[in-house]
Amino acid sequence: MSTDLGIPPVLDADAARSVLLAAPRGYCAGVDRAVITVEKALDLYGAPVYVRKQIVHNKHVVANLESRGAVFVEELDEVPEGATVVFSAHGVSPLVHQQAEQRSLKTIDATCPLVTKVHHEARRFAGEDYDILLIGHAGHEEVEGTAGEAPDHIQLVQTPEDVADIEVRDPAKVSWLSQTTLSVDETMTIVAAIRERFPQLLDPPSDDICYATQNRQIAVKEISRAADLVIVVGSGNSSNSVRLVEVALEAGAKAAYRVDDATEIDEAWLDGVDNVSVTSGASVPEDLVEGVLAWLAERGYPDAQAVHSAEESLIFALPPELRRDIRAAEKARG
Repeated sequence: MSTDLGIPPVLDADAARSVLLAAPRGYCAGVDRAVITVEKALDLYGAPVYVRKQIVHNKHVVANLESRGAVFVEELDEVPEGATVVFSAHGVSPLVHQQAEQRSLKTIDATCPLVTKVHHEARRFAGEDYDILLIGHAGHEEVEGTAGEAPDHIQLVQTPEDVADIEVRDPAKVSWLSQTTLSVDETMTIVAAIRERFPQLLDPPSDDICYATQNRQIAVKEISRAADLVIVVGSGNSSNSVRLVEVALEAGAKAAYRVDDATEIDEAWLDGVDNVSVTSGASVPEDLVEGVLAWLAERGYPDAQAVHSAEESLIFALPPELRRDIRAAEKARG
């Protein structure tokens, strides 16, 4: 249960216990699209439907789709020739598309359109012969997919300290891109360090940090300033969920922890805690948040007050290849 509360929240230090709930939180448009894509593919083609990597970074979502017949694989050589495979929301490189074609796989690309935008920017900068500095985390699927768009032009930058070791062909032709799920503040700190070395640094046409990541970080700041404890619901491999913990602490929370669900909450965290704030990453179903609120209620904490910092209405269309097959199936049924 929750009620609405305007922002910024004003809390009486002597007041009884309270729970604040960030809004927006949870599923973004790209995650919603990706999960529905797998569900629709299972309905349309039947099980199994293969998915390269986790469709989104949440173990509960993955387990639910597995129970319905989705088979998650790390690489395409695990997919039988001619089978249907969905590419995750994080995107893939052109090499993966080529591998799928070589194996005669039926592909459905559930890459978030905001990630696709970054891929387009990478190709454009490379086409103009820029050295591209990609801000992100090594090994993350999104970074691998973006880097694969222009491997001869892209080098990864993970921290401000990395900037000193960057080597480029022409300091006047350097651009930057970023993984969409990073902390906005962290990313801009790295960009500032890059610009100090390369004053003619070219920015992307728009911020690469996705709207949902930014909104969730703004929201967690609002609910963290007076919080004794912030609980972020999200999986450990979810970059945006991990960042929310960091943002909460930077905003003033006395303590902040990430949990996959209520079973991972340590009751000792509640010692001396009056004000609890709760949010969730962009790939988290709302029922997991409700489970955390119920857990808190059982321990004497009241219904949550929702703190609204932004409204989200964006919806992405399903992948075109899936929409085409859905229309064909509807037409065949008459």
